Amino acid sequence: MLLAPGSTWAARKPGDPLKPGFNLFSRQDDVKVGQENAKQVLQQYDVVKNQAVQDYVQRLGQKLAAMPEARQSGFDFTFTVLNVDEINAFALPGGPMFIYTGLLKAVDNEAQLAGVMGHEMSHVILRHGTHEATKANGIQMAIGGLGALLGGSESTASKLAQAGLGLGGNSLILKFSRDAESEADALGSHLMSEAGYEPVQMAKFFEKLAAGGKQGPQFLSDHPNPGNREAAIVAEMRTLPARMYGADTGQFARVKKEVAALPPPAKKPQAAGVTPGGSVPPAGQVPAGSKRYQGQGYTLNYPDDWQVTGGGSDVTIAPRDGIKDQQVGFGVLIGAFSGRSSADLIQKLKADNPKLQVAGSAKNVKVDGADAQMTMLSEDSPFGGGETDALVTVPRQSGLFYLIFAAPDRDYARVEKTFQQLLDSVRFQ
Repeated sequence: MLLAPGSTWAARKPGDPLKPGFNLFSRQDDVKVGQENAKQVLQQYDVVKNQAVQDYVQRLGQKLAAMPEARQSGFDFTFTVLNVDEINAFALPGGPMFIYTGLLKAVDNEAQLAGVMGHEMSHVILRHGTHEATKANGIQMAIGGLGALLGGSESTASKLAQAGLGLGGNSLILKFSRDAESEADALGSHLMSEAGYEPVQMAKFFEKLAAGGKQGPQFLSDHPNPGNREAAIVAEMRTLPARMYGADTGQFARVKKEVAALPPPAKKPQAAGVTPGGSVPPAGQVPAGSKRYQGQGYTLNYPDDWQVTGGGSDVTIAPRDGIKDQQVGFGVLIGAFSGRSSADLIQKLKADNPKLQVAGSAKNVKVDGADAQMTMLSEDSPFGGGETDALVTVPRQSGLFYLIFAAPDRDYARVEKTFQQLLDSVRFQ
């Protein structure tokens, strides 16, 4: 794989302090953002009417919220079960948490549910959502705070979405980096341990989803795997006081039966920008939260929380944590090749990386109306495991224009749409 000059990646070490990162939002801003988005969620989804299910999740949540790190955050956590048959849960800045019935059906025991909830609470405690929004809106925030982002006559929900603070596809408050995931795993394991649950059950559930291919459209897509979760959490546990784990209330099996007996979710009209983890706007459009890159003879749109490195004919566009050890494991590499044959380019790539293999026959595609080819490749990922690469080549007068879309095998399916939309945005000049 091509190298990305000047990029770095540093993993958190077990036992390292866990503190919120740089943030231009106030804690009260977190609360406001969370409250506004929670209203939208409650308008869009059915709240489970079974009080026994709600009470069970509420008690479990409050047990975790009573642990020192959660209590010291100063946020008031709330817990609401939604009748949505998808494996998902999310917590908004300031503390509102929503748990889907699909998650309750998928977890194997109470400790796994506590693990997911503790993980989500940790994103709130560490203020990951508004930290990401700070990075994207830093200049505006420095000038005028939250009011500078939410000024104007549009609805608050619309303005939150445009600033990346809503729940649409460009949301910054529900899409986390691998570093943030590692931190949430670590702090979540603290909350679990202190509440009497074995922390490794959190990792076991995440690994179960990944291994079983049950990622769904949201949960693992917004929570990229930071690496070997189980090993990392076990290492974190060694830094915690030794405890006996056995906090299960004994109500888990009964609640699972109650959830299985719930009526099907009622369909409500889809409100704009309200789907947590939803897809980005249609290809060819410039969605809120995207940027336009001007290259040599072309332009394209890319997510605004990705970074551009390099220049001239060789460019990398990737999330900050998509690069490890100078290798791009998640993102897109764009370049020009002096030859006109995809086969020659593949041979050059193989010379740079002997483990690169062609994974299928080339297929014909279009890029800005021009004839092109897409060839699927495979190699080792710098994040461990295999990597899927989609090589797209377009003959141009100056040679071969190409893009390589790269992602770990376990992540490729859920980011393929984003890659396709980036490709569809390419315009030649």
